[in-house]
Amino acid sequence: MTNRRSILAGTGAAALLAQFQGFAAAQTPAAPGQPLFRFGLVSDPQYAPVPPNLVNGRYYANSLWKMQEAVATFNAQPDLRFVVTLGDIIDRQFESFAHILPIYDTLKHEKFFLLGNHDFEVGRESLHAVVRTVGMPRAYYDFVGGGFRFIMLDGNDVSLFAPPAGDARRELAAQRLKALKDRGAENAQSWNGSLGDEQFAWLEATLRRAREAGERVIVMNHYPVFPANKHNMWDSERIVTLLTGQPHVVAFFNGHNHAGNYGEREGVHFLNFKGMVDTPTTTAYSIVSVHADRIEIQGFGREENRMLALRAKA
Repeated sequence: MTNRRSILAGTGAAALLAQFQGFAAAQTPAAPGQPLFRFGLVSDPQYAPVPPNLVNGRYYANSLWKMQEAVATFNAQPDLRFVVTLGDIIDRQFESFAHILPIYDTLKHEKFFLLGNHDFEVGRESLHAVVRTVGMPRAYYDFVGGGFRFIMLDGNDVSLFAPPAGDARRELAAQRLKALKDRGAENAQSWNGSLGDEQFAWLEATLRRAREAGERVIVMNHYPVFPANKHNMWDSERIVTLLTGQPHVVAFFNGHNHAGNYGEREGVHFLNFKGMVDTPTTTAYSIVSVHADRIEIQGFGREENRMLALRAKA
């Protein structure tokens, strides 16, 4: 099983991607009435060894016991194929990773990460190490299993905080943010981000490969894109237009907006999962069961149960 220590020992991206394909290789046909597969999901643990922010309702240190509870629940489900975290693993300080990642190492399942804006609150000297430290093959990637392709986006690609100093993407981020502010856009916030054109082209190509392979698609990202909200990505409009124009795309899962949100457009479900870090005593995480005709969300703590009907396979 891939873990943080193997990453720090120098495991390369190609080897990691090969290990991630274990989900596809291990797949067996579902029994009648049973899901095709199930996976665990966490959003915004946002751990830091600091006092709570009572104004914003962020209980950073409590995310350690919340993650331990979530891992225990996931480990009690032997059929889970993987566990994904939708970003903001930490709130700040690079050393916070050393506190929470060992809890992930106790998972009995494959684990996948996305990164959020707070994962880059680590100081300029550590920006380059964030992707490697959490064991991601690269900042954006995809994997396949159960007739589905999972596309994991990097919403920090063009932002004011993730690219290193001197990177042209920082200047592009400033331009994009200014253009949104000039329009009075509610998502013109410095803590949002966007896709670079190279990543957007990769997304288009990956969607095309999935369609040609007869795969359905679930896209995941830290940032929401729909419905309209101040937390949405700066380039949410072009992403929504692309995804809703693809009949094999069924869902977009994200975090970032800790209150949660939901919208449906042209058969695509846009589900914003609630943040784990909020509230002193209540957690938030989910088990997702994917069926041929629906996705069922079993919510724990603040996260609610849902049933998302899937449009017929194109």
